[in-house]
Amino acid sequence: MFEYTSGQDFRFSKANSIISNLKKKPGTQNQPDYKYKLDEIRKASIALRKAINPEWLKSGTLVPVPGSKCVGHPDYDDRMEQICRGMQKGLDVRNLVVQTVSTDAAHEADNNPRPNVEDLIKLYQIDESLCNRTPADIGVFDDVITAGTHFRAMKTILNERFPGVRVSGFFIARRISPGPFEQ
Repeated sequence: MFEYTSGQDFRFSKANSIISNLKKKPGTQNQPDYKYKLDEIRKASIALRKAINPEWLKSGTLVPVPGSKCVGHPDYDDRMEQICRGMQKGLDVRNLVVQTVSTDAAHEADNNPRPNVEDLIKLYQIDESLCNRTPADIGVFDDVITAGTHFRAMKTILNERFPGVRVSGFFIARRISPGPFEQ
């Protein structure tokens, strides 16, 4: 896992560069630097595949955290689904949780407060069309864990729908705050 430093741009560290590239908006796909997003998606898939027990991958259900935009929105971003699907063919990747209303991305909220667990639970919904098989073990995948808010909301929703099924989190980076000399 990498350490992403908040308040810094892509030049600050390897982790900041990775996350900055992953968060490039789909609407910029015609820009020359969008290729870096696609490259980081591929690298993240490989890194996660190497880090996760292959036996778990065979039996687990990989559930990407939904982005801030709903399917159909011009900035809808399925990067986490792409990362999950890129780990290896044949994995059980399901968007079991969908966001029902498009919102501002938490990392772009500026002075607005980030959503809390209760806010997210109100926005999240289980896609029942994907629930024909009960998962044996669920892995929630996201790019950055900041305060764990999205993960806790996902876990709550998934535990309500699939009681007794273990829900674990997998993240590319964790957010850290810059030190006093790095601001």
